[in-house]
Amino acid sequence: MAGDGAGAAGLLLLLALAALVAAAAAASEGDVLLALRATLRGPSGDRPPAPLDQWVSSASTGPCQDPIWYAVKCSSNKVLGIRLEYLGLQGNAPDMAPLAALTSLRVLSFANNNLTGPFPPGLTELPALKMLYLSRNRLSGEIPGDTFEAMMGLRKLFLADNAFTGAIPDTITSPKLLVLFDVSHNRLSGPIPQGLRRFKAASFEGNTDLCGAPLDVACPPSALLGASDSSDSSDSMRVLMIIAIAVVAFGGLLAIIGIITALVSRRKDNDEPADATETPGDGGGIAKMQSTADKSIKIAQADSEQRGVVAPVPSKRGGRRDGLVFLQEGRERFELEDLLRASAEVLGSGNFGASYKATLVDGKPMVVKRFKEMNGAGRADFNEHMRRLGRLVHPNLLPVVAYLYKKDEKLFVTEHMVNGGLAQILHGGATSSLPRLDWPARLKIIKGVARGLAYLYEELPMLTVPHGHLKSSNVLLNAELEPILSDYALVPVVTPSHASQVMVAYKAPECTAAGRASKKSDVWTLGILVLELLTGRFPTNYLRKGREGTTDLAGWVHSVVREEWTGEVFDKDMRDTRSAEGEMVKLLKVGLGCCDTDVAVRWDIKEALARIEEVRERDPADDSSTASSYLSDGGGAGAASDHPHSLST
Repeated sequence: MAGDGAGAAGLLLLLALAALVAAAAAASEGDVLLALRATLRGPSGDRPPAPLDQWVSSASTGPCQDPIWYAVKCSSNKVLGIRLEYLGLQGNAPDMAPLAALTSLRVLSFANNNLTGPFPPGLTELPALKMLYLSRNRLSGEIPGDTFEAMMGLRKLFLADNAFTGAIPDTITSPKLLVLFDVSHNRLSGPIPQGLRRFKAASFEGNTDLCGAPLDVACPPSALLGASDSSDSSDSMRVLMIIAIAVVAFGGLLAIIGIITALVSRRKDNDEPADATETPGDGGGIAKMQSTADKSIKIAQADSEQRGVVAPVPSKRGGRRDGLVFLQEGRERFELEDLLRASAEVLGSGNFGASYKATLVDGKPMVVKRFKEMNGAGRADFNEHMRRLGRLVHPNLLPVVAYLYKKDEKLFVTEHMVNGGLAQILHGGATSSLPRLDWPARLKIIKGVARGLAYLYEELPMLTVPHGHLKSSNVLLNAELEPILSDYALVPVVTPSHASQVMVAYKAPECTAAGRASKKSDVWTLGILVLELLTGRFPTNYLRKGREGTTDLAGWVHSVVREEWTGEVFDKDMRDTRSAEGEMVKLLKVGLGCCDTDVAVRWDIKEALARIEEVRERDPADDSSTASSYLSDGGGAGAASDHPHSLST
């Protein structure tokens, strides 16, 4: 019994010690991160960025305890990744050497900031890094050659859009698993190292003084000679090492033959074939290599970062360049390969390209939209415009989660809206699973649309048409039927000829007459949307190409009003209109005010928003009966002129 009591006491002591060790480790990692934060300067230049104020450490809490610290990724209660992106960091990059205390650190990102000065010091102390992101800063100077010598497990290296100079170090070719690499848009020079020529030319573009494959720029003889001279000593050393290894191997082979000969005579039946599918992994685990039908190698390795699976590594030279750029801070990242592997469903195809619903492994649905005609800006201007859109935050705007820049096409990744587009509900008939929209729902939608459009006017004053493509199919509805605007602010990056042919703002009357949009062209599209919601009719102007035709929904509404059939204007399927007819007429007048063909007379966005905000769900008690009678009777000439909501002009 005494022994049992002593054993229980010993177990409790061990558990207590384990808890103390865990708390000490958490405090230690927290101290490391707090020391890092103290070296950072945010947009104000005099203090760390505000989001990092959430980093608070104590004896009982740490970066991996709930709530997990901002921009920190954890595994097994240890810091696995640090992603300090889009924080407006200024000044020189911090010394990375203290991060060596984070023994499980595998991912480090300072991308999309304003860091200046030389390449970050201290990275040589982080040999276990697998992913390093420094793109889109203002770092300069040479890339130190010894930084990557010990990073044998490095898989992703992104240094694009900085001002690095000098040659690309040969040591970057040493990692065996490097599959994604990008040094584009720097000021690098000289020949591309042999070990990096398996990557596509896009990984090196924007460096005018680089030469050699995969670029179509031949290196001058002097550059090739310099590269050859610099490698003479290493080649000689390599030959000596090969000779030494051969001698040792031959001696070892003789010893093995002797041992085998002695054993065979004693145990003839004890031979066991070695397991040819297992080799030591770089991370101390066991890597299982399996040949696949497409001649690639899949590596499954005990690695906490990859949760047991490392992405497929092509066996032939070359690899997919993952160019996804995330615009939202603090959300979970995913790779382009995750989207490509996801189960996909075609949502539709529009004037710009097709849209797909991709369900990620964790079950979260995303929408991927391909844009074919989006060459209105170069890469640098395109990236800058996307960063501008990434700063827009409004409840009625659909944020772009991430984008991919390619020369021939662009991809936008957004969240999926469960109720789809407004056009499908209004005009989809039996194909729409939602009931027809009643008057309160339609009023709520148009108010949200107007607020979102007014926000775009306020935040993007440099754009003539801040939205440019406002139509019912680009108004999405969330679970609460709140309107969410999509495909906004694309005019600066869309091919101009294509924009003038298909974008809705360019179908406004002034574009038809003068071929040029105005500051009120988006207001005209808002008016058309108001009329579409009230009448339930599809605007034929959506289908026109360029300046063809003049008939539109506003013209039809005016013609009906002139014939004094105002009651026939409204959608017969619109429910819950009792005691609301006067307010419906008021909103109809707003739509027509936004669609005036005379730009000087047409309301601006502030006037339109103010008038829309005045519309209520129900008529005031003193005039609801009059409005109801007016609409139900169709109205006569006298009624049209006397009624306070008359549309006569």
